[in-house]
Amino acid sequence: MSAPHDAASRTARDDDGHPSLRLRRLGIDTHSEPVVYMRADCHVCRAEGFTARERVEVHAGTRTVIATLSVVTSDLLAPGEAGVSEAAWALLDAREGDAVRALHPAPVESLAHVRAKLFGHRLDGAAMRAIIDDVVARRYADIELAAFVAAGAGDRLDVDETVALTRAMVDVGQRLSWPRRPVCDKHCVGGLPGNRTTPIVVAIAAASGLTIPKTSSRAITSPAGTADAMETLAPVDLDLDAMRRVVEREGGCVVWGGAVRLSPADDILIGVERPLDLDSEGQLVASVLSKKAAAGSTHVLIDMPVGPTAKVRSDEAAASLVSRLTHVGAAVGLRVECLVTDGTQPVGRGIGPALEALDVLAVLRNAPDAPTDLRSRATALAGRLLEIAGRAAPGDGFALAARTLATGAAWRKFAAICDAQGGLREPRAAPLTQEVVAPRAGEIAAIDNRRLARVAKLAGAPLARGAGLRLHRRLGDRVAKDEPLYTVHAEARGELAYALDYAGRQAEIVSVR
Repeated sequence: MSAPHDAASRTARDDDGHPSLRLRRLGIDTHSEPVVYMRADCHVCRAEGFTARERVEVHAGTRTVIATLSVVTSDLLAPGEAGVSEAAWALLDAREGDAVRALHPAPVESLAHVRAKLFGHRLDGAAMRAIIDDVVARRYADIELAAFVAAGAGDRLDVDETVALTRAMVDVGQRLSWPRRPVCDKHCVGGLPGNRTTPIVVAIAAASGLTIPKTSSRAITSPAGTADAMETLAPVDLDLDAMRRVVEREGGCVVWGGAVRLSPADDILIGVERPLDLDSEGQLVASVLSKKAAAGSTHVLIDMPVGPTAKVRSDEAAASLVSRLTHVGAAVGLRVECLVTDGTQPVGRGIGPALEALDVLAVLRNAPDAPTDLRSRATALAGRLLEIAGRAAPGDGFALAARTLATGAAWRKFAAICDAQGGLREPRAAPLTQEVVAPRAGEIAAIDNRRLARVAKLAGAPLARGAGLRLHRRLGDRVAKDEPLYTVHAEARGELAYALDYAGRQAEIVSVR
């Protein structure tokens, strides 16, 4: 490293006379974890005794962030400078060259509860609230968040702990209220490619007079989340005020939950759960229900696909999850009903944001070639939601939902919701395509949901909105040799080749027997 110039190495001080550093935005994406960068010979770094990976409290004006330290041994930073990642920059809301102070933060006392849980102790409501308060305040580094997620993985959170976690996640964020009741929501536990029923259910419910302020997630491990697909149709990055205006005008919305931040702890925890790929029933329940309660919902319908390659793989696992969702829901003031559905194969033809959105439009517009499985599943879910919300008598919901769809009322309501959110647009499938064909004549005997979703992701979904695949055959269909099973869509030739290479190296993803 070059020796610092005398002028540059003099100890800079802020307006209060404390030693300071000049702030630089380095443009480094560290996901949600704030990171601060200091030179190894930094006078503040050396005086405070900071070492790499240590937690550092950074002050810029009235803003403070606790960041993880990375030590720079090159000339990336000039003497007297401190760099920050994009996450830290957003939290500090500072300007280039501002004076910043770096100090040792106070100990994060709630980590004692995390350590206790790792050793098998139960956590009460106060402990959960202390942990979630510190998570939302960004006092936890990613490695500490990972410890909390791991501590609750598997069956390590009992029902009472799940209730405590759900309540804590609701309490630390904003909570909406609505003038009309009931307030409805529909959610799917996931794990099934396609299955983009939510926009259709919202349209039918809102057209039938229900209030349904739907906040949706982006993809975590799938080729598309509801927000990803909806974003190809209309803007979804609405703040709370904009979301409220849409719902007050049209009765419903489909917006990205990360923009409205109704359960901010959940967004932070999901960012750690994704790379860990940990499946925790308690944390799943808290994640889902905290957002429903925060959105002001009173009645929640949950679609639970069950199949050998779905997220929920057995009837026994489904029964356990149904029990916990309904119990925890009641504890936080929600009427929760779960529908266990077929999870043996994808729903609809498209897998990927734009391809799934095209299926949604086909169903809502009553197109002759609309996927019948998507239409029937969305109608069944919407019908049951109408029943539990009191808009239809028990057993009459499906007929009312089907009528609302067939008359075009659902389509008109959906178009109005999109207009209120910023304007309806037509999604486009990615232009580069390649068919994957049947290796022999026979019957479609099995479809591997997880590996099929993997093909769509390798093709570029969900970041490439038009990428993914279109499925041409379903279980029980007969095919001739070399007939197409599915078509891969990509926006770049490299991604198309990557997806096809993966598909070619697998045992049959769509099995023909």
